[in-house]
Amino acid sequence: MANKWVYLFTEGDASMRNLLGGKGANLAEMTNIGLPVPQGFTITTEACTQYYEDGREINEEIQAQINEYIGKMEEITGKKFGDHENPLLVSVRSGARASMPGMMDTILNLGLNEEVVNVIAEKSGNARWAWDCYRRFIQMYSDVVMEVGKKYFETLIDEMKEKKGVKLDVELDADDLKELANQFKAEYKDKIGADFPDDPKEQLMGAIKAVFRSWDNPRANVYRRDNDIPYSWGTAVNVQSMAFGNMGDDCGTGVAFTRDPATGEKGLFGEFLTNAQGEDVVAGVRTPMHINEMADKFPEAFKQFNEVCKTLENHYRDMQDMEFTVEHGKLYMLQTRNGKRTAQAALKIACDLVDEGMRTPEEAVAMIDPRNLDTLLHPQFDAEALKKAEPLAKALAASPGAACGKIVFTAEDAKEWAARGEKVVLVRLETSPEDIEGMKAAQGILTVRGGMTSHAAVVARGMGTCCVSGCSDIAMDEENKKFVLAGKEFHEGDALSIDGSTGKIYDGIIPTVDATIAGEFGRIMGWADQYRRLKVRTNADTPADARKARELGAEGIGLCRTEHMFFEGNRIDAFREMICSETIEEREAALEKILPEQQGDFEKLYEALEGNPVCIRFLDPPLHEFVPTTEEDIKKLADAQGKSVETIKNIIASLHEFNPMMGHRGCRLAVTYPEIAKMQTKAVIRAAINVQKAHPDWTVEPEIMIPLVGDIKELKYVKNFVVETADAEIAAAGIELKYQVGTMIEIPRAALTADDIAKEAEFFCFGTNDLTQMTYGFSRDDAGKFLNAYYDAKIFENDPFAKLDQVGVGKLMKMAIELGKPVRPELHVGICGEHGGDPSSVEFCHKIGLDYVSCSPFRVPIARLAAAQAAIKNPRK
Repeated sequence: MANKWVYLFTEGDASMRNLLGGKGANLAEMTNIGLPVPQGFTITTEACTQYYEDGREINEEIQAQINEYIGKMEEITGKKFGDHENPLLVSVRSGARASMPGMMDTILNLGLNEEVVNVIAEKSGNARWAWDCYRRFIQMYSDVVMEVGKKYFETLIDEMKEKKGVKLDVELDADDLKELANQFKAEYKDKIGADFPDDPKEQLMGAIKAVFRSWDNPRANVYRRDNDIPYSWGTAVNVQSMAFGNMGDDCGTGVAFTRDPATGEKGLFGEFLTNAQGEDVVAGVRTPMHINEMADKFPEAFKQFNEVCKTLENHYRDMQDMEFTVEHGKLYMLQTRNGKRTAQAALKIACDLVDEGMRTPEEAVAMIDPRNLDTLLHPQFDAEALKKAEPLAKALAASPGAACGKIVFTAEDAKEWAARGEKVVLVRLETSPEDIEGMKAAQGILTVRGGMTSHAAVVARGMGTCCVSGCSDIAMDEENKKFVLAGKEFHEGDALSIDGSTGKIYDGIIPTVDATIAGEFGRIMGWADQYRRLKVRTNADTPADARKARELGAEGIGLCRTEHMFFEGNRIDAFREMICSETIEEREAALEKILPEQQGDFEKLYEALEGNPVCIRFLDPPLHEFVPTTEEDIKKLADAQGKSVETIKNIIASLHEFNPMMGHRGCRLAVTYPEIAKMQTKAVIRAAINVQKAHPDWTVEPEIMIPLVGDIKELKYVKNFVVETADAEIAAAGIELKYQVGTMIEIPRAALTADDIAKEAEFFCFGTNDLTQMTYGFSRDDAGKFLNAYYDAKIFENDPFAKLDQVGVGKLMKMAIELGKPVRPELHVGICGEHGGDPSSVEFCHKIGLDYVSCSPFRVPIARLAAAQAAIKNPRK
C-alpha cells in the first residue's frame, strides 16, 4: 500500500500523537467522544519530514492525497472550495507532537476571493462580516505564508480608524473593511511583486508549505534546543472547516483552562470576546472579558461548554487548555491540550488530581516537568520592602516571580544587555514569536496589550520567566524607546520592578528574597524520593552553598572545588607565595599559612552536611590562574618573599601555558609538588577528626578525589602521599576514622583503562565538563564561537556542555562502569559535571547504573524529581 499522508479527524485518536501531532490527535479524540468539532483532516508529521527530504517541496503523491481529502471534506461539510452557492472556508494550523508555542501562526478564512466574499456577504446578509473575514485572511496569509511583516497592515488599520474617528476595529463598517482589503492586496503586490492568489487550492498548498517551513525557523530551533525536542519529529498540519465568531453579537471566540494556569485553583479560567476571531484573543489586539461573562451573553452555549470542560478533564485526567468559537449561539470546539502551567500550578494540580482520585502519586510525579521547578526556587520580593513600595499600576499577573532590572524595548537589546551582565526587564506593546530569545534573556516581561492567554503570557509561563501583561495604562513610544506610566516618563535603562504573582508594577529596584520548599512542593518531593534510585548530592565550595543544598534535599557533597577557597580574604597572598617559591622549604612555609584556613573550611562543610558524605577534589586548575597581574600585586608578592620584581615576573612568565586545559594541572601538580597534596590531606583529615569528635553519633567519612588522572601509575604515586599523610594524622589523633581515595574520570584514557584505575580508586566521579571537552576536542570557553553554525547546519541540535552527549561521552561513562565494577564490586560511581542537574542527562545516569548525581544547590530538587521520573520510566532490575 502507498504511504498514508493524510487522515480525517474521524480516522485518528489520541494514541496517534507522534503521527498526527498533539493538535491533530486531540481533534480526532474529541471527534471520537462526540464533541462538537468542525470537521477536517490532518497532514502527518511524516509528510513534513518528507517535505525536507524532497528539498522543501511537497511531492506529487502527498499533493494528490491532500486534493483527495479536500474532496472528502467537501462531502462531509456539503460545501465546496470557491463555490458560488455554498463556499468552503478553512483554518490551517500547525501541531507538533510536543506543544511549541509560537511556531506558526494560524491562518483563518482560507478559501476567500473577491467572488466568494460577495457570495457570503449576500447569503448571510452580513457584508461587514464577509469583508472582515477577507481583510483578516489577506493579512494573515501575507504575514504567515509570504512573510510580509504584520506591521504594514497594522499601520493601514490604524490609519483607517483615525480617518473614521473610531477606536476599535469592530467600529469599522463594511465599506471601510472592503477598502482595507483592497489596500492590503495592493501592499501584498508591492512587497511580493505578484497578485494575491484567488484559487483556494493554491492558497491551501501555500499555507501547508508555510506550516512545514515554520518547523525550521530560528525561533522554533531555539525553543527545540531548550526543550529537548528532536528536529526529526516534524510538525503536522490541521485543515479544519471554519466556525465564525465574528458574524455579529451572537457570536464570539475564547480560550479557557479547566484550572487556573498560574495558581492551579480548580475552576474555569479564561477569556472571551464577542464578534471576534481566535487570533484576537491570543494576540491581545482587544482586551477580552472574563469567561464567566459568557454565561450572560450565551447561556445555552456556556452551559454546554461547562459540560465539555468536565468531559475533557475527566477524559485526559489533566488540566485542559481549550479554544472554542460560538457561531450564532452554537458552540464549536477548535482544540484541546494539556495546558501549560506555572511550576506552582503544576504542583498544586498534580496533588489535587491525586486527592480527587484521578491520578496515582506515581503519575503525579511523572506529570511535572523538572525544569520548571527552577522558578519556584527563584527569588520573590522582600515582603517588608513590598509593603513600603507604591505600585505605579496593576495589570495581569501572567507568570509568577519577581523581576527587577533596567528597561529595554527590543528582544535584540535584551539579549545584548544581558550578555554584558545587565539585568533587564523587556517592555513591549505585545510580544511575538520572534522575541523568544530576548524573552529568555530578560528577568521579566511587561506588555501593554494582551491577556492571560496572549503569546507573552503563555511563553513566559513555559520558560518560568516573570511576566505582567495587558498594562493598558502605559502610553508606549517604542520608536523612541520610552513610555509614560502614572505620569512619569520612563526611558531605556531606567529601573523597574514587576511582580508576576500580583501583576503590580513598581518604579525602581525592590530587593528580593530566596524561596523555600513547602506545601505541595514538599509532597511531590516526598513522593519523588520514594521512587528514585539515584542519590542526589550537590556541588558546593562554601558552607552557605552546602546549607542551601541540604535545605533543598542534597544527600552529600559530590564535588567541593578546593581552589575556590583560595580566594577568600588574604589567602591568595599565601597561595601566590607558594606558587612563586623556588625551594621546597619556601613552598612548605607558604602552605603552612594556608593549612589552618582550608581545615576551617572543611570543618564547616562537614558540619553543614551533618554526617553525609563530602567529596573533596584536590587542587585542579593550572597555577597561572592564581598569579598576580597588576604591578601593585606583583610588587607586594616580591616584597613578601624578599625577591626582586624581575624574578617574580620571570616566574610568572614561566608558568604561561599554550593550552592550559591540557597542561600542568590536576594530579600533575601533585606529582610535581607533592607538598600541595600533603597539605590538603592534612586539612581534610584534621577537619574530619575534629567534627567526628564533636559529633560522635555522625559518621564523618571524607572522600578525597584526585583529579585529571589518566594512568594508574600517576594515581598510585599521588595516592601514596595521601594515604601516608592521612594515616599518620589519624594515628596521632588516636581515633577511628574511615576515608576513601578515588578519582575524577575526566580524561578519555581513564575511562578506557577503568579496570586498571579501579585497582587503586575506591570511587569514580565523572567530571563530564572536562570529559566532554576532551572527547570532542572542544574548549568549552571557545565553543560558543562556532556552535551556532553547528546548530544552523543541523550538525548539533544542542550544546554538548549543557546536555550530555549520550552517544560518545555516554559510551565512555558506560564503559568505565562496566570495566571498573568487576575489579572492585563496592566501587561507587557518581557524576559532578554541570550535566548532573539536566533531566535528560539524569535519566541517562539512572539507566547506566550510577549511584548518585551531583549538581549546583538550586538544581537539587530538579535532579531529585528527574531521578524519580527516570526510575518510573526505566525500572532497574
